[in-house]
Amino acid sequence: MADVVDRVFDVVADAAPEIRAGLPERRAKRDAENVSGDTQLEADVWADDLLFDRTDSIEGVNWYASEERDAVVTVGDADEGYAVALDPLDGSSNVKSNNPCGTVVGVYDQPLPAPGSSLVAAGFVLYGPTTTMVVARGGEVREYLVEADGRTDLGTVELPADPTVYGFGGRVPEWSEDFEAFVRDVENDLKLRYGGAMIADVNQVLVYGGAFGYPGLSSAPDGKLRAHFESMPMAYIVEAAGGSSSDGSGSLLDLEPTRLHERTPTFVGNDSVIADLEAALPD
Repeated sequence: MADVVDRVFDVVADAAPEIRAGLPERRAKRDAENVSGDTQLEADVWADDLLFDRTDSIEGVNWYASEERDAVVTVGDADEGYAVALDPLDGSSNVKSNNPCGTVVGVYDQPLPAPGSSLVAAGFVLYGPTTTMVVARGGEVREYLVEADGRTDLGTVELPADPTVYGFGGRVPEWSEDFEAFVRDVENDLKLRYGGAMIADVNQVLVYGGAFGYPGLSSAPDGKLRAHFESMPMAYIVEAAGGSSSDGSGSLLDLEPTRLHERTPTFVGNDSVIADLEAALPD
């Protein structure tokens, strides 16, 4: 069923120019929240509906899940197949301020909730100055330029050996003392780059080396990011590119979420930075 996975990313790539073109007229907030309690933009729901309509027709995809939907939707008629988990518009709050946002994709070989070890591919589309797609599969990461007439292979992606940038989310007063002390050490060597959209911040790490993270907070011990839709797919990409991931104590791909919208502290980046992070935090 390898061709099914290819088809998932073909569909997402084909939809990307349409999503990008539709953002300017869908910047307004809706009078609604998603299941995670985030205020939705018109663009969030529209992108989710568009991707659902394109994905549910792929033979071999049996389940569809989205950050914008309460539950998994069964779209196939078999007991086996792939589950596609999407954050249709990561960083949608950046649409109003015209900053980068994107789409995150995780393909699992079992129904959700599922462990990180069941990921068979992951990727993202980044709507920046250009539209690019990054896909991790089979231990390799490739980047593509996405345009209305198709996508162009830009080659493999490998995390630079020397870390350069960092970005950590959450309000500093809500960080733990141990994590704040770790960040103070990091900022002596790395440059702060944080744009408020995980997808763009992780892409900077892939380009320049470094680390991105969203820790547990005093008001939200599990952090902000959702395991199935954001954390584990990004971990899969960064690890395939030669880096590491962590929830503070071990790889995000070792997680076994029991709820669809479960959150987790999330860190990805160069091995050295992630190792220092885990050493700095209590067990």
